[in-house]
Amino acid sequence: MKKEEAAIRQIKHVQSIERALNILELMAEIGEPVAVTDLAEKLDLKISTTHRLLTTLMHRGYVEQEPENSRYRLGLKVLEIANAALSLFDIRTMVHSFLEELVERCNETANLAVLDETEIVYIDQVESHNYIIVKMFAQVGNRNPVHCTASGKTLLAYQSEKKIKNVLSNIELTRHTDKTIVDREILREELARIKKTGYAIDFGELEEHVRCVAAPIFNYEGKAAASLSVSGPSNRIDADFMKNELASLVMAVAAKASRKLGWKGKN
Repeated sequence: MKKEEAAIRQIKHVQSIERALNILELMAEIGEPVAVTDLAEKLDLKISTTHRLLTTLMHRGYVEQEPENSRYRLGLKVLEIANAALSLFDIRTMVHSFLEELVERCNETANLAVLDETEIVYIDQVESHNYIIVKMFAQVGNRNPVHCTASGKTLLAYQSEKKIKNVLSNIELTRHTDKTIVDREILREELARIKKTGYAIDFGELEEHVRCVAAPIFNYEGKAAASLSVSGPSNRIDADFMKNELASLVMAVAAKASRKLGWKGKN
């Protein structure tokens, strides 16, 4: 008899936890202070049950009540939990499998890079099974200028106007090949094109015989947190392949990586 009673208490306890979590998720979805009656109706709960759960959540700081209208909103404890989760966030770990997917699908080297002022930093890479040349500049830990790399141009294109102006005013547009963009107005036009199409290309702008296609990876805030790119030698990647096949592939995989980071944009 005691075992049965303990089992019943356990079931009720789990049910209460599930209902409390449903309340928090619904409040987050609604996005504004909500009445207890509305919560009860949407979750198909008794008002008394909903009120009891809200009282417990208030006691723990997960929910707050507005004194002027008695509506409920999420509390600061939710923010504390979210910040704790974000502190464990490692973009390399979360998107590494997408680099592997790119290599499997196109057999060229896949790179992950982040923006650091006027440069990009490569933070992860999966090498092609038959890679050559590319390893010279695109290696984990290496830095390259934003103006002559597909990853750099991609990340810069999706920054705020203030950030773009700051980068363009501080960067030295050094020429590396005859394809390098060394004019700020032309670079501006290139950034606008990237923002419109969703991808960037480097047709030998840093290394004469290296080609690269990059697309942004967005985080849960909709910000370009990193760039995903594929690079390879010019004898395997021509202009038509870059624009007609590789660009679509990189954008599709980057979108999948973005959704894993919490991005709620287009599919």
